Amino acid sequence: MPRRTQATGGESGTGGTGPRGPRSALTRDEVLEAAAALVKRHGPGALTMRRLAAELGTAVTSIYWHVGNRESLLDALVERTVEEMGAIRPSGRTPASRIVSVARGLRRELLDRPHLIAMVHERGLTERMFLPAQRALVHEVHAAGLRGARAAEAVRAVQFQAVGHVLVERNRERAPVQRPGEEELWDELTAEHDPALARALARPADPERLFVNSVKALVDGLLTRADGAVSDGPYPQ
Repeated sequence: MPRRTQATGGESGTGGTGPRGPRSALTRDEVLEAAAALVKRHGPGALTMRRLAAELGTAVTSIYWHVGNRESLLDALVERTVEEMGAIRPSGRTPASRIVSVARGLRRELLDRPHLIAMVHERGLTERMFLPAQRALVHEVHAAGLRGARAAEAVRAVQFQAVGHVLVERNRERAPVQRPGEEELWDELTAEHDPALARALARPADPERLFVNSVKALVDGLLTRADGAVSDGPYPQ
């Protein structure tokens, strides 16, 4: 009969002693959750089996028991990310408002896990990852009356808007401090004697508001050709 390892940590790795004391009954889901959190915070380079074991308060052998080696762990994280991206669900009273909700959910998920998304892309699974959101968009553009090539164009336009916006946001976050900055570049002369415009462009952008407004304007343009009933109310101010 095989020898069972006790909760203080041993060869089977089902337990260990961490900062909060002995650890037992570790699950695969807990390992993946902790690994995903490490990658989110520090990138995949920070994910080592020893560091992950320390985070979980268990033995390194326990990590191998649940997920295999590091490459297998990364593969499992990619699969988990793909599955989680499929959890985006539309909300709203009209097809247009539900399309906007899918775009907002897609942006939020992409911003929340850039390192994991990059891992998905590196493994050639980007199209599969986006498929559930695309299918949700297909359902809504059909409900709005679009079919065929026009429906495909609408789906891709919304997807590209979300992904492109995220890329711009991430680039601005990582950029060095700008000298001169927007507040120094925009004045009444630069803004063609529109002082209100100059003041607005001198202020930092509100990414969420800008994204919602741009998606609503895009959706209005795409769906107006179908039935004229579009963005479910005024744009946020």
